[in-house]
Amino acid sequence: MTEALRTSSTAARGEQLPGSGDITAKGLKGGQLGLLAVVVLGISTIAPAYTLTSALGPTVNEAGLQLPVIFLIGFIPMILVSLAYRELNADSPDSGTTFTWVSKAFGPWVGWMGGWGLLAANIIVLSNLAGVAVDFFYLFLSQLTGSPELAELADNKALNVLTCLVFVALAVWVSYRGLHTTKVVQYGLVGFQLLVLGLFVGMAFANWSTSETAIPFSWEWFDVTRIETFGQVAAGISLSIFVYWGWDVCLTVNEETANGKKTAGVAGTLTAVIVLAIYLLVSIATMMFAGVGDTGNGLNNAENHENIFTALATPIMGPFAILMSLAVLSSSAASLQSTFMSPSRSLLAMAHYGALPEPFSRVSRKFATPGFATIAAGIMSAGFYAVMHVVSENVLNDTILALGLMICFYYGLTALACAWYFRHSLFTSVRHFVLRLLCPVLGGVGLFVVFFQTAVDSLAPEFGSGSEIFGVGLVFILGVGILALGAVFMLIMARVRPGFFRGETLRKDTPALVVPE
Repeated sequence: MTEALRTSSTAARGEQLPGSGDITAKGLKGGQLGLLAVVVLGISTIAPAYTLTSALGPTVNEAGLQLPVIFLIGFIPMILVSLAYRELNADSPDSGTTFTWVSKAFGPWVGWMGGWGLLAANIIVLSNLAGVAVDFFYLFLSQLTGSPELAELADNKALNVLTCLVFVALAVWVSYRGLHTTKVVQYGLVGFQLLVLGLFVGMAFANWSTSETAIPFSWEWFDVTRIETFGQVAAGISLSIFVYWGWDVCLTVNEETANGKKTAGVAGTLTAVIVLAIYLLVSIATMMFAGVGDTGNGLNNAENHENIFTALATPIMGPFAILMSLAVLSSSAASLQSTFMSPSRSLLAMAHYGALPEPFSRVSRKFATPGFATIAAGIMSAGFYAVMHVVSENVLNDTILALGLMICFYYGLTALACAWYFRHSLFTSVRHFVLRLLCPVLGGVGLFVVFFQTAVDSLAPEFGSGSEIFGVGLVFILGVGILALGAVFMLIMARVRPGFFRGETLRKDTPALVVPE
């Protein structure tokens, strides 16, 4: 792409790329990533060590001994949706992903809300990532120096928020400098966390019978009929969806990937499969060692919910426990950095097509990154974290549950958009029927069922941490309230930048962006 370094602010003025119809360059540099690099970015964004320490406790609280089967059930809509993403990416590779594809399928209004859902999910998880990084940073310092009081510094709200701002600033700096810097950072951090998780699993299997709360492995853990209510299934799946979320960053960098039409889609599916294997191994090993009781090492002990690995690292790994603290710290820090790629490129695409103010479409001439959008995402995530740290009794748990709602919304919308976008070719072959209709519809409908069930349940103040505002559960306010806020912003943008909403900048017949093969 000879015009790859042209700034998207120039593109926003309407200058076209030669031979690409009415598509203009965003300013991103193509061909920077191969399959391995994209998979590493996907694993980094999912952050296995971080997601497990945050989500194992709440998921066990909902699913009990059926934790492994919940992970499997949660994986089903993920793999179905990933197939829909692959089809859409092969047709229209674009860094806007959900926003671009849903706009082309259902029109600008629904597309804008899909983009908002993706942005909101990323801002929520960025604040969560920063929070975990802060906790484990002070825990690591405590273990390293042998001073328990250092770990307690994370409870100081002012210091906690200040440290969070530092982590976010560092992540924004790396993201701003481009994919080359990102790759160097991610290879080291992802490799380290996977090695430590492997050590944790091996030692848990080797020593499980020495734990007072240990339970033997049972195939009944994979029996979904042992879960008592559908609400438990929905809540468990919603939490499980959170631990898989992030593979779609592989598609977000499609314009910057070699053979982006194919490589990005394959990388997304491959990332999800690898992460499933990691989660099943870790969850089984952890359950065998700790059990699901509510005392001691038990996974249902409320004191263990917020950070499972904090409670279990020492009993399982002994003197090597400090490695787990460092692994979770590196995992959350790595994901904090790589996750910025998704909202920054989504903001870039939305502004590029006229759905957001022009400054968001600006790309750094030196690094070919969405500079303004990256900084804006950092400011929003840090601000959200600061507010949540004041109003929530359990920041991590409430944001995870709200994030599950957001993921179900925009993943489900993208999956259904696939079926509608390709509606004229659905019955032309068995492949098209399965990959463009059956899988996307099953995945999309399943996610929306979970979305509505969880939304209804989260109205109750006792859902999540018990935090409430005027008698309404904080999780509902975060999940549904943020979507409603998006609708308000959409109406404002429709008045400020009406061209996009009149279908003047992005339509179904807008030619697919040409990316390097």
